[in-house]
Amino acid sequence: MLTFEAISLDMLLTLEADRLDVLPFGVVGLSSAGIVEIYNATEAQLAGLQRETVLGTHYFSLTAQCMNNFMVAQRFEDEAEIDAIIDYVLTLRMRPTPVRLRLLKAPQTDRRYILIQR
Repeated sequence: MLTFEAISLDMLLTLEADRLDVLPFGVVGLSSAGIVEIYNATEAQLAGLQRETVLGTHYFSLTAQCMNNFMVAQRFEDEAEIDAIIDYVLTLRMRPTPVRLRLLKAPQTDRRYILIQR
């Protein structure tokens, strides 16, 4: 199932870009170094950012500085495996926006994901 709560890391790793684009929540796929490799159409529209300007950038330094903290970015450094949903407030470039974040990371893959449900 492809809901925010039920989608698995394995599903995210195998979905084609067009399938990721139609998900009703934002999907950001990061390399182990924090470089944006996937930025779905939903997130681009809701964040008001063009995908082309986000892909290839360091997510926590350039795009989502409001997540560059112990609650989000540091967890990807500190934890070998994550599947956690947290309530969060996005503040960069917008009025404070309450969201739910789902952080996904597993030892068998270098790609990490942040799902963003508004």
